[in-house]
Amino acid sequence: MNVSFFQELLNSIAERGRLLLDRSHDGAVDGALKELASALLSGRGEASGVALAGEILSIYRQADDSEKIEFFRYLLEDLMPDEEKITTAAQAYLVKANSKTLTELEMAVVSPRQEFFRRLNLAPGATGCIVAMRADLISLLPQAPELAPVDVDLMHLLGSWFNRGFLVLRRIDWSTSASTLEKIIEYEAVHEIMGWEDLRRRLDPADRRCFGFFHPSLVDEPLIFVEVALTSEIPGSIQELLSAEREAEDANDKETPTTAVFYSISNCQKGLQGISFGNFLIKQVAEDLAKEITSLKTFVTLSPVPRFAAWLVRTMNEEEAEPNGEEALALLEDSSWAAHAQQHERLKELLMPLAAEYFLTAKTSYGRPVDPVARFHLGNGARLERINWLGDKSAKGLRQSHGIMVNYLYDLKDIESNHEAYINQGTIASSKSVTSLLKSTDKSKKQKKRRKAEMPENATVEANE
Repeated sequence: MNVSFFQELLNSIAERGRLLLDRSHDGAVDGALKELASALLSGRGEASGVALAGEILSIYRQADDSEKIEFFRYLLEDLMPDEEKITTAAQAYLVKANSKTLTELEMAVVSPRQEFFRRLNLAPGATGCIVAMRADLISLLPQAPELAPVDVDLMHLLGSWFNRGFLVLRRIDWSTSASTLEKIIEYEAVHEIMGWEDLRRRLDPADRRCFGFFHPSLVDEPLIFVEVALTSEIPGSIQELLSAEREAEDANDKETPTTAVFYSISNCQKGLQGISFGNFLIKQVAEDLAKEITSLKTFVTLSPVPRFAAWLVRTMNEEEAEPNGEEALALLEDSSWAAHAQQHERLKELLMPLAAEYFLTAKTSYGRPVDPVARFHLGNGARLERINWLGDKSAKGLRQSHGIMVNYLYDLKDIESNHEAYINQGTIASSKSVTSLLKSTDKSKKQKKRRKAEMPENATVEANE
């Protein structure tokens, strides 16, 4: 269907519907929103329904944070399932469990909030507005945590509306519309794009690719995008991968690419937080690239380690500090350490085993790796292939991970088995080069315990104090 025609049709319906509206609602923003929301759920005709939905969105955009909280609180408290209907339907199902009583019970427990948002989506451009509305709600939850059930309903609906079957994979290149390219610069969350020339270096050369998922209701708004470099080996440094000097090389003289490197994945819509697209994106891009460029045999990431530095400090503050951690922290106190080559080897010797422990043994309270990027890629079936010393020398990289980056390998034949092992047993697929680093940490721990056991009891107390 012609999208512009459909949009004009909706606008026409909305305009006619506005003529039918009684605009004598409460002048206060939150009062007007409540009144219009109630009217929208009352089941008026299609034209007035479209107009009501548009009016609600228009007034909502003018609301401040306190008015938005009051509106969401109205949705929480007033648009609740009918407890009496739930009880009746549940009792009927217990007496006679069949498809009819089950359907009636399912209908009874569905929150009226979900029907409200469905009707709100009638307005032209409403889908994007509802995504933005959830982004507001996420930002407001720390102030009003009781609104979490409204967020659950919104996430449930958006998860259906943004199902993988509705998403379109598009390549983003230098010929893509300027409005979309501007959003790529704005939304890049891993390695900042420093203007149009930097963006061109990431999109235009023959050995660069960028792909994004788009939704029909958000035509020029990417939901998520991934940047890819085509190389002849697995890289260990983001600065080398994105270096401006590399552009001077003649692309025709380069080696045939054998490796696709996913070096940046950015989610674009805060309102879709918690709805996963990245796993679909990487796998589909890998499959498409393998078909397009038959020389590609290796698919890896060059990933940041956003929480390693914070974990290291927290671990050192615990009673059983890591054997090399305190010395490493002392050396890292000099903020200029990265500029002094003589400190690199000592810090590398201290930090690399700790990084292996961070990935392989440090766990959250529910038994998963503490690193969010690791959870994402391991959950997708990737293998932790390599830990790269000084892979990111940017200020952000040094601050977050002391420059460490990692490669996750997507071996297409092992993805499913790695995924199943991780989900079911919590097994972390890793290479020998990573596990060998962990062994050196285990050896240091054993030495520390032995030294502690050999100390006199009073000396142990003094050391703990």
